[in-house]
Amino acid sequence: MAQDGTVPKLKFGYWLDKAIEWGQATTLESQQDVCLHLPQLQEFLHQLYETIKDSGSAVAIQQFPLIGQLLGRLCWNPFVIGYDESQKTLMWCLCCLYSSEPRSAVELKANSWVRSLLCHLLSSSKWESNEAETSTFISALGYTSADYYCHLVKNTVFSLVTELRENQFNGLNIQGSISASRVNAVSIFCVPLITLPDLTPLLETLLLYHGGSSKEILSSEFLEAVNEAFLKKKISLPESAVFSLWLRHLPSLEKATLHLLDQLFSIQLNSLEEVACVMKDSLLPQAASHPAIFRIVNEIFKNALMETDGTSGVMTIIQVFTQLFLQVHQNENKQHKFPLKAYFPYHHQPLVRGLVRRPFEFPTTYWSQHLKHISDMLKALVEDTDFSSPTDLFEIWFLVACFGEWLDIAAEQLLKAAVEPDAVLWLLAFYYCPKNENQQRTQTVVEAQAVYSHLMMLFRCTDLSLKDLEVAVHRITGVEQCWNQCLTTHLLTNFLLFSRGGHKIAQECIYHITKTTDTSKEVYNLLIRTAYRFNHSGEENQRTVKLLNELLQKLTLKV
Repeated sequence: MAQDGTVPKLKFGYWLDKAIEWGQATTLESQQDVCLHLPQLQEFLHQLYETIKDSGSAVAIQQFPLIGQLLGRLCWNPFVIGYDESQKTLMWCLCCLYSSEPRSAVELKANSWVRSLLCHLLSSSKWESNEAETSTFISALGYTSADYYCHLVKNTVFSLVTELRENQFNGLNIQGSISASRVNAVSIFCVPLITLPDLTPLLETLLLYHGGSSKEILSSEFLEAVNEAFLKKKISLPESAVFSLWLRHLPSLEKATLHLLDQLFSIQLNSLEEVACVMKDSLLPQAASHPAIFRIVNEIFKNALMETDGTSGVMTIIQVFTQLFLQVHQNENKQHKFPLKAYFPYHHQPLVRGLVRRPFEFPTTYWSQHLKHISDMLKALVEDTDFSSPTDLFEIWFLVACFGEWLDIAAEQLLKAAVEPDAVLWLLAFYYCPKNENQQRTQTVVEAQAVYSHLMMLFRCTDLSLKDLEVAVHRITGVEQCWNQCLTTHLLTNFLLFSRGGHKIAQECIYHITKTTDTSKEVYNLLIRTAYRFNHSGEENQRTVKLLNELLQKLTLKV
């Protein structure tokens, strides 16, 4: 076989051996093996087509002398041509072997062979039978071929669904029970037909079926194929079936979570309403009402946060997800609701209970008191002499960070309400600088107090210039420590939003600090979080909302 650099990657010989081994898939063993290999075979056929599509028939045959034998065998395998887009890809490959200007008897014969295979594939796609007896029988029933096979599929699915459901309810009836191997075989045979709409009731029944075995009885190939089709929107399943899929197959849950993150990173999202909509559409916040799913998704988010060095965009995604999860959890029927400890088993439970209370559950006059309560509990935990492990410190920081809504409110309350600033500033300092090596956090609190005092002196002023905010701006543009920069940016941005004079210079000031520092994304995420909360609470005046929208439009171009 003539080879170039792409041929070894295609594993041509491997798939030819498989095609010969399978034949027309007449035995149970060969049928199961075909079903297990269909996704990889389809990928191979697509790569083969990409390799030969521009080369011409002569070059394709020179490159792959046995390509005709491979394609010919696959075209007569009903499982192969019935799977997803394999039939279409086979047609594409055959067209590449057709000579538009045949110059020899061999090429003429090859063209005739290609035409016969294309006719076979086209007739197969219309559910036509080559057997006169079968065709006559179907006609006698008053059906066309297409109608007959459609009803045949529906009846087969109905029969299997009924059998599985009866077995589920009569699990103790050993005589009438279905063996685990049979259920496994049914799941394998579903793989090539996953996207067939008539198969959906069977997919749902299989996903909800457990039988009496402690081990997983559905094939992993089936579970992966269902998850893949669901993520690509090729099938629609009830929530209960999707949740069951993720509970019984961890790789599918992991893939769904990573798929959600990829979606959120790959599109320009202009509001957290859009983020929330994408999340709800994924069904992951709803599925997280089960503690096992919540803990795994949370762990994946945690790893994503560490891999991106704690970027504000990832943190905002995690915070929105946590809010959506809390909505689902609070709406759960009390009889089916899991206790909070099931979701946060290793955390200080009074702190968990304080964080999960949503701000709208309290009168705004009580927010300051609740923030001090959270800060005091957190400080007692962190400064406990037995609390020395960096891992423990990170875990408690991540817990607080997940409920970032309270942190944003803390920064607002410093400016808008009568609060105990020391407790609230310590809470914010812990978020931005959880470690206290070389008194880093202590120094952060001291610097934050200086910025806060300066901003409060200017809070009632109606006529401000950028020079008046020089102290705060310098602490953002003139320091190297990221945590000090981020905390000061948080305080200053809120000052611009909520002070009387801040509105007038907000755009100029934010343009200045985002131009001279790498804080564009930090400011942008803070603003969209604030806008999201205002849209759901209606607590702010229209002037502030208008300013928010103007700032977001300016920053969208930068991020």
